[in-house]
Amino acid sequence: MSERDIVQVKRLRTIAELRARLDVLGIADELGIDDDVDPRGALAEPFTFTDGATGEHAVGNRFAVLPMEGWDGDANGHPTDLVRRRWRRFGESGAKLVWGGEAVAVRHDGRANPNQLVINATTIDDLAALRVELVDAHVAAHGSDGGLVVGLQLTHSGRWARPTGALEPRVAYHHPILDARAPSDSLVLLSDDDLDGLAETFVDAAVLAAGAGYHFVDIKHCHGYLLHELLGAVDRPGLYGGTFEHRTAFLRHVVDGIRDRAPTLAVGVRLSAYDFVPFEAGADGVGVPAGGREEAARFAFGGDGTGVGLELTDAHRFLELCRELGIGLVCVTAGSPYYNPHVQRPAFFPPSDGYTPPEDPLVGAARMIAATAELTRAHPDLAIVGSGYSYLQQWLPNAGQHSARTGGVTSVGIGRGMLSYPHLPADVLGGRPLETSLLCRTFSDCTTAPRNGLVSGCYPLDEFYKDRPERIELAAIKKQTRHKTRR
Repeated sequence: MSERDIVQVKRLRTIAELRARLDVLGIADELGIDDDVDPRGALAEPFTFTDGATGEHAVGNRFAVLPMEGWDGDANGHPTDLVRRRWRRFGESGAKLVWGGEAVAVRHDGRANPNQLVINATTIDDLAALRVELVDAHVAAHGSDGGLVVGLQLTHSGRWARPTGALEPRVAYHHPILDARAPSDSLVLLSDDDLDGLAETFVDAAVLAAGAGYHFVDIKHCHGYLLHELLGAVDRPGLYGGTFEHRTAFLRHVVDGIRDRAPTLAVGVRLSAYDFVPFEAGADGVGVPAGGREEAARFAFGGDGTGVGLELTDAHRFLELCRELGIGLVCVTAGSPYYNPHVQRPAFFPPSDGYTPPEDPLVGAARMIAATAELTRAHPDLAIVGSGYSYLQQWLPNAGQHSARTGGVTSVGIGRGMLSYPHLPADVLGGRPLETSLLCRTFSDCTTAPRNGLVSGCYPLDEFYKDRPERIELAAIKKQTRHKTRR
């Protein structure tokens, strides 16, 4: 597919035009759209989730702030003024569920970049203050913190760890394609003993998060990071690979430890419910499956065996495990931003290290929303947060309301769209027109900038970042790399 075959969402100016495009793409049944958005309708309704240890938690509406990866902490993992600004804006958004704000590494070697936040004994006071600042901003904007639930996402970046800038992969198994994307002498295969120790580190981090006042922690199993990679470790011998029970043993160990040492803390999981094989730019810049697709397909958790399709049997099984462990809150996403970004983060404009999407990004968004709907309806005892909505832009509220109203999702998650337009939930629930000039148009600068060592933020639309000197540097980087990702 070339760029000429993709219609930008902003060009679809009416519901009729959007529906016509969905029909052309054959995805009208996967992506439901309501004609009108009722500010007192499904998106305004509260919901509850039930944790096996801590009981029921009430959430005041159906909007959620999704966690992203920050590149603007300090060298030791503490929040900076840039981080605090972002979290205040999350608090002001009007969303009543904040899923972690951003990914926080449980130890230094698990950082995805040298400026990612870290949770340990030296940073926890700052992370506690960060939560308070978010809550205070929410109260200032909305009058009360009633129904506000704030969690913290805990992660180890595994294969994509860059704690000092260069790749320093810590892998669950050797992958036939991805191993070649890192220097061979940098790959470290984690042993069972290593994983035992890391599980204890996750528990230590959860104990700190509980003391800092967070309602829950997310044990991150998505986007190609270590715990997601473990789910695909079908050939790994020992305690953490092979059978489904072994591939999920890490989660069991961590949850058991949290229940024992932090019994007042709820547990959630963000899951890549399906994965595709790694992609790369073809000769024309359009994404194609990398060589070795057949061999790699077997490692794609939730894949159908072809490497480019999904089959959700293992995802259903994983959600059944969550309930067995007393986990009542799950966020569904897909794929990885590192090796198949069109699956995980549909965008018209690819990041600097990406490729022109091989499908209309509406297809990727619809795929994720439809998969989430299947999982939500099959597991009514779980509260499930959806992803993939930001690409829908001005139609996000219409699609989100339809999903929530029809039981296709419990809560509508917004990720990168929060960077440019954090108060979208408040505007929708307040019955105000959308500020279309602030809608995320998926320029991918929020990915291109940090991939090139710049602080994270929305450079095209957020006036604060427009005025930063990094914007000039970013423009030069995009100009240099454009030929790799465009025709």
